[in-house]
Amino acid sequence: MAVKIRLNRMGAKKNPFYRIVVADSRAPRDGRFIEILGNYDPSKQPAVVQVDEEKVIDWMSKGAQPTDTVKALLRKQGVMAKFAEAKKAKKN
Repeated sequence: MAVKIRLNRMGAKKNPFYRIVVADSRAPRDGRFIEILGNYDPSKQPAVVQVDEEKVIDWMSKGAQPTDTVKALLRKQGVMAKFAEAKKAKKN
């Protein structure tokens, strides 16, 4: 099963709010998901991103692939660097 870490759109019309979720790649964008990892609110200035770093790193170590947008958000939060560090430490 291909698992993705992606955005799930919530909120009102013209006022989006996103959840960062782990979902089967075949599930619809706003459909079934496995777990909520955080949220992203682009309507605020600056945009608000809240992520459970431990859960994200755990899912990525199990093979979940973040989408390009989520990867960019995680990179800004410093989660991708922590994942790379954890992966490097595991090899040694």
